[in-house]
Amino acid sequence: MRKLVRGAVALALPMLMPAALSAAPAQAETGRPGARDGWRLVASEPFDRHIDDAKAPWKPDGDGPSSPYNVDVYDNDGAYFDTMGGPAFRQQLAKMKTYRKSFAFGQRGWLTAELAARDADGDGRPDAPPTLTSRKGVARLDEPGHQAGVVIRSTRDLPAEYRVEMTLRGLDFGGQRNGSWDYPDGRINGYSPEGCKTNFPWASGGDYTRPECEWADVRTDSNGFYYMSIMDYRQVAPHNNVFVHGHRKVAMDGYNRYKYTGKGLLYCNPATGQYEPYSAGTGNGVNAIFMTDDRRYPTMPGTEYLMESECGLRKGGAIVSTVDLKPELLPKEPYTFAVERRGGAYTMEMSGVFAHVGKATLRYTRSFVQDGEPIWHYNQKPGEYDGRFNADWTWTGPGGTLVDRDTWPAGSAYPDRFMIGDPHMNFYEGSAQVDDIRLYVPR
Repeated sequence: MRKLVRGAVALALPMLMPAALSAAPAQAETGRPGARDGWRLVASEPFDRHIDDAKAPWKPDGDGPSSPYNVDVYDNDGAYFDTMGGPAFRQQLAKMKTYRKSFAFGQRGWLTAELAARDADGDGRPDAPPTLTSRKGVARLDEPGHQAGVVIRSTRDLPAEYRVEMTLRGLDFGGQRNGSWDYPDGRINGYSPEGCKTNFPWASGGDYTRPECEWADVRTDSNGFYYMSIMDYRQVAPHNNVFVHGHRKVAMDGYNRYKYTGKGLLYCNPATGQYEPYSAGTGNGVNAIFMTDDRRYPTMPGTEYLMESECGLRKGGAIVSTVDLKPELLPKEPYTFAVERRGGAYTMEMSGVFAHVGKATLRYTRSFVQDGEPIWHYNQKPGEYDGRFNADWTWTGPGGTLVDRDTWPAGSAYPDRFMIGDPHMNFYEGSAQVDDIRLYVPR
C-alpha cells in the first residue's frame, strides 16, 4: 500500500494490499508533543541532557567467538572472507585492529550508542575515531573517516507491535550541494580529499593481495546514511558492508552515488509517478526498501529488494530513490522517519519538505508475507513462521567452498532492533544531527 499526503490533501493511489492494513499517516494529537493517533508513547529521547562518548573508553575487539560482536560467517573476521579472499585475507586483516565503545543512555538506558574504528598505524589508538555528542537538544554523529562507524540502536528488543521514529535536523553524508558533487572545501561527495579511501579489506571478490590503495575507491562510489533500519540481530553495531547487507529487515537509507550515469539506479519523481534516470535527482534520495528472501548478489550475501514508491513497486534490478531530500533546508525544515510493525505488516514513513512535492508524508506498507514475497526474518517468535523460505547459501572462492546452511529455518526467531547512523566500517563518512527518537506501542 502506498500513500502520499501533501498538506491536508491525500492523493488516492492504487492499493497493493488489503484495505484492513491501510493505516492513515500517524497524525499528531493536539496538546501533547510527540502524540500520535492510535499510539501510546513509551520512551522518548529529546537529547536535552548532555551526551559525550568521550566518557566511554575505547576497547580492542579481537573478533572471534569470544567477542560480544561475533554474529556469523560474515563478521569482520568471518569465514566468508576466508573463502572469497583465500590466505591473503588474513594477511590483510592483520594489518589493522578494531576498537569499539558502547554505552547506554536515555531513560532506563533504552538507547545504546555503538562506535567502532580501526588502528592501522599500530599506536594502540583508533585512527580518525567517530564521535557521538549532544548539545542544545540535538545529537551529533561525526565520522571524519570512512574506516569507522557510529550508530544509535535500541538497547532491548522492540515489542511485537510498535512505532519508532527519529527527527533529522542536519545531514552531511554526501549527495550534491548547490548542484555539484565536488564541494568548495575540496570534499568529494562528502569525503575528505586526503589520502586514498577504499573498501579494504572486505570485498565479495577480486585480488585480496592488492595494496590497500588499489582496492575499490569509495570516494567516487558512494556515501550514505541510515535514517531508520530494523535489523535482525541483537548486538547491532558497525561491521563491514557485506555483513550489514544480510541483516536488514526494512531500511530507509541514503545511497548517494557519485556522478552515477548507469542503469543500476533509478529516481522516482513523486509528482509525476514516473521513473527517471538517477541523474535527474540531486543524489540526496531516500531508499525505502523491504528486504525479501531471494539473494540479490551472486557472490555476496544480501537479500533482494522490494522497493515501494509513488512510481509503483519494483523487485530487484535498479535501486530506486523514493524521493529527494533537501538538506539545505535543515535544520529549519526537519525530516521525520518512522517504522511501524502492526497488524502483520511493516510500514515505512517519511515526512518533511521533499523535491517536487514540497511538504508531504509518504507511507509504504507490506504484509509480512505478501504475494508470496516475505519480509526477511520478519518472525520475532518461532511460531510466526513455518520454515518455507529456508535455504542454503553457497560461496566459492580462492579459499574453497563455504555453505551457509539454514539461512531461515523453521523454529528460528529474529528480534527487531532499530538502527540509526552509519554501520559500514569500509564505506561512508560525514556528520548528521538527530533528535526526538521515540518509541510507541498501540493504544
